[in-house]
Amino acid sequence: MKLNNENYIWEELTFDDVFLYQQQSDIKTRTQIDITPETQLSTTLPIISSNMNAITWKRMAEKLARLWGLWVLPQDMVLDRMLNIIDYVHSADLRLDTSLTVKKNNTIRDALWIINKRSHQSVIMVDCKDKPVSIFKEEDLIDKDEYTKLSDLRKPRQLITGQKWITDEEAFNLMEDNGISSLPIVNKKWVLIWVLTKNDTVRNSNYKPSLNKNWELDVAVALSLNWYTSVIDKIIDSGVNTIFLDTAHWYTSRMLDTIKTVRNKYNDIIIISWNIMTWEWAEALVKAWVNWVKVWIWPWAMCTTRMMTWVWRPQFSAVLESAQAARENWWFAIADWWIKYPRDLAFSLAAWATHTMLWTLLAWTYESPGDVKSDTDWLYKENYWMASTKAVIWRTGELSKFEQAKRERFEEWISKSKIYNIEALWDIVDKFRTWLESAISYSWAENIEQFHKKAIIWVQTPAWFTEWTPHWRLKK
Repeated sequence: MKLNNENYIWEELTFDDVFLYQQQSDIKTRTQIDITPETQLSTTLPIISSNMNAITWKRMAEKLARLWGLWVLPQDMVLDRMLNIIDYVHSADLRLDTSLTVKKNNTIRDALWIINKRSHQSVIMVDCKDKPVSIFKEEDLIDKDEYTKLSDLRKPRQLITGQKWITDEEAFNLMEDNGISSLPIVNKKWVLIWVLTKNDTVRNSNYKPSLNKNWELDVAVALSLNWYTSVIDKIIDSGVNTIFLDTAHWYTSRMLDTIKTVRNKYNDIIIISWNIMTWEWAEALVKAWVNWVKVWIWPWAMCTTRMMTWVWRPQFSAVLESAQAARENWWFAIADWWIKYPRDLAFSLAAWATHTMLWTLLAWTYESPGDVKSDTDWLYKENYWMASTKAVIWRTGELSKFEQAKRERFEEWISKSKIYNIEALWDIVDKFRTWLESAISYSWAENIEQFHKKAIIWVQTPAWFTEWTPHWRLKK
């Protein structure tokens, strides 16, 4: 990557300060573009979900791993729950989704309570032997008495099912011919095991799952410096090969000592450490023998640390300098935060990062942990952050009330915001993938490695940035 004016290397730049310069290209179609990061991570898509309680649990983990990405379990999770989720995702099917089930005695209210837990938005009624009886979409349930038993609802046609070995094209045609969008998948005894949607059949041909060495859906885990010693052995034994060491201020002898301790004991695992923003910091971590560094200094408005301490750095400059330092030492960088649009992903990769970590963008998906709630006519999910009062209460639940009260005094982030316009995770991934391919093609590159080298970044004035925004006269 190069700047159109090398003097700008000394400026502090945000993503909104720069734009990608279009170059002559002989690329005829986006299908020529390979966006697989050339790293030791299992991802074939440069997207990682953040280790936040409001973002990544088993639903997000399972779905994102099928879509090439990687997910990171939050460090606040108790060990037993973390191990259960790891086992669950490792045992999940590589292309079929987890079904939502109800029984004959359940009511419409019960079905509506869980129907938004998955983006396929369907519930399957099973009998006492887990054999599917009916499948319901939301349109089958609304405008009816919510206490009506599901067994009293009549379906207009016989339930259509498929078996695990059905191909994506066969499943698509079967659903197309029968006017349905979700297909229950049964085993030889006709017991429900998974569900396949029409959208999934198409995406399965466009995406490859992120797999570990055992050909299972891959997983990463974030560990706190306060308690990593008590859990890391069991985490590694569960089949996890990628560990994130998490602390707000990493540049301490404690973090460097932790890295060396973990590396000496586990020489072959991937260690990722954060948060950094300079060449010096990246170099110090790499010399302590991490594989990756994560670049992030509090750019989001929900994080009050920047506004209250004024400790921060504009994200584009932080990524550019830190990623170049990591690459100079033959390792890699992840750009974190301030990824609002696909263009920010492109800027991060142009600045030599290999992946980006998505946060708030994933909070409003069906796959995030929170329940879908209603605010008058709008559906929303609640988002909260890892140094907020809510998160502090979560991680200190086993302490005495007095100790909890002391810890709550140190909250730094806003505890709750409402995220409207619920989306499916796959829609966000599709959007980021296709626009990234376009951005790379405009630089006459065919893969991320070429994009690193060929991208030309220009700096723009605030007026240039405003030029593309809506500027017609609005009706009052």
